[in-house]
This record gives sequence, C-alpha cells and structure tokens, in this order.
Amino acid sequence: MTSFPRREFLKAGAAAGLAAIAAPASLRAAASNPLGRAGKPVLRLSLAAYSFRDTFPIMRGKPNPKVPAAKATDMFRFIDYCAAHGCDAEPTTYFFAEETEAYMIKLRRHAFLRGVAISGTAIGNNFSHPKGPKRDAEIALTKQWIDRAAALGAPHIRVFAGVTKEIPRDAADKLVVGALEECCDYAGKKGIFLGLENHDSIGSAATLLPMVKAVKSPWIGINLDSGNFRTADPYRDFAECVPYSVNVQFKSELQPAGGARQAADFKKLARLLRDGGYQGWVALEYEGKEDPATAVPRHLDEMRAAFA
Repeated sequence: MTSFPRREFLKAGAAAGLAAIAAPASLRAAASNPLGRAGKPVLRLSLAAYSFRDTFPIMRGKPNPKVPAAKATDMFRFIDYCAAHGCDAEPTTYFFAEETEAYMIKLRRHAFLRGVAISGTAIGNNFSHPKGPKRDAEIALTKQWIDRAAALGAPHIRVFAGVTKEIPRDAADKLVVGALEECCDYAGKKGIFLGLENHDSIGSAATLLPMVKAVKSPWIGINLDSGNFRTADPYRDFAECVPYSVNVQFKSELQPAGGARQAADFKKLARLLRDGGYQGWVALEYEGKEDPATAVPRHLDEMRAAFA
C-alpha cells in the first residue's frame, strides 16, 4: 500500500479546507445540506428499466398480455443491455418475474458478473391513505421491498407520497411524514435510503422540500425526477431540490405549467447538479413516444457527453 506521510496528510487537509472556503457559494451551501456531502460533484450514469416498460411480460406481479412474445424481455436481459451500453442499472420492481429473496440474489449476482452496479430500485406505494388497513398494508409493502432491496444490493428505493380523496391533503401529508419516518427507521438498519419523488401532490419544490425536511431521519432524501415538475420554471425547482437528492432521474422532456412539452436540456440539468454538489447516480427514465430501441442509446450518449 502506498504510504502517505503525516505532514502531507495535514497539508492536504489544509488545502481541502481552503478549497471549501474558496468554493462558489452554491457549493458551500450544498456542503451544509442535510445529506452532508463534501468534495467535488460526481455524476454516475444509470438506466431505469421503466424505459422499456412495454417489453416486460410481467407488470406488478401479473402477466401483461399486451407484450408480444417476440418483443418480450426480462430483468436479466435488461442488465445485459446496460452492460452493453456502458451504464449501471435501476431495475423497476414492477417488472420482476419473481419477488423472492432468491430471485434478488440471482439478479444481484448476474449484475456483478456483468460489471453493472444496481443504482437503486423503485416501488409504487401510496402513503396518503387514512389510518387503517390500507395504510398499514402500504407501510408493510415498503418494508418488504426494503428487505428485497437489501438482498438485491440496491442502496436506494424510490417512494411516493401518494394521493387520496378520503381525507384533506394537509391531514394526509402528516400521515405521509409518519409513514416515511417509520419506513426510514427500518431502511436505515439495512443501510438503504428512501427517495421521495416529486410526484402527484408534491410536484414542486415548494411542496416537496417541506415534506422531506419534516421527516426526522438521516435516511430520507429526494428522488429527483426532472420531468415531473409542472411549474413555471422546472429547472429552478430542480435546482432547489438538488442538495436534498439521493437519486436523480432524467426525462427526455419537460412540461412547464401551462406550456407545451419541450426537449430537456441535459447539459443544463447536469450543470445544476454540479452546482448543487450532487454525488451519485443519474438514471435515464425514458417515457417518450419514439421507440426506446433507438431513443435510449441516443439519450444515454447525450447524458454521457453532458456529464463529461
């Protein structure tokens, strides 16, 4: 092992301290955010299995008859696709052929042998139900997937606040915070982060950030989806959420409030991530109308260029 003399170590530490003082204000602010990040930004390329949602013959544990046999794929071939395209993988749980620990471990082994890291996974929970059996079931489901994510080797799970028509939104938000705290406590014991996505009732920085800040846990963060902000300036909301994000998903399009859909500026989004001091995975989650067979490789190349 290469030695590092104490004098050089101290000099390096002093230099790091000076660098922090001289860093741009945006990066100094990011260094004091709840996630406690320090050092230079790191953007790692990943791909969400949801990008190929029309090719998986299983959807939420049930057969999907809309997928023709000739077009069908599975999660192992998705891992192979990621290996061939030089990116890591975010396997979406909706498409798992099995939901057993043995399946998770088998998939984990396959990914390791292909040199593909599992950047995280995603579930479709709803924490907005009033207290009772439905809410209890959603919490139990999340804990179950925390166990499965641990077996899979996924360090992060995307979760939702959800929707409800049964109780007022402010009452539901309090229940969401309580559910997140309970699930984060469980996830933290497994070393897994929960990322609350900007979705449904929390589709802006103004609604998302207060909820994340209200959760008293070091294992909560934002699953930052670039395409889910329906605000006047989605890029501004995106930038505000970066310091609290544990995972990021790039969409190929944005849609400002009251405006038409427009192509996302990957270079601008990458710059906002760097300015916010983000360190971690950025997964392409393709939802466009073009065939993903042609669109996904092109967008991965665009992201790779933006990250360089």
